[in-house]
Amino acid sequence: MRKMLFVFPLLLSACSTAPAEPVVHGETPGHTCKEEGTAKFVGQTRNDAVGTEIKRVSNAAVLRWAPPGVMLTMDFRADRVTVWLDPADKITKIRCG
Repeated sequence: MRKMLFVFPLLLSACSTAPAEPVVHGETPGHTCKEEGTAKFVGQTRNDAVGTEIKRVSNAAVLRWAPPGVMLTMDFRADRVTVWLDPADKITKIRCG
């Protein structure tokens, strides 16, 4: 039984993982969102390919879809891009933060 007391913390620590890039205060190193160039996506229909391209163009690490009627947090993240949608899943607005 005493051996288990020593082995258990060791086994538990083996399950923990550290992120590849540490996130500090809502920012992913090397990813600061910029809105320049994202206007070309307004009017397009939401899909994975468009989302990936928006992240690439804006240099964001996090993409947040905002369908109509959904409440969003007000916290600011410099590494996040938010994409607002209309009821038909068409992009209406793109903003960083």
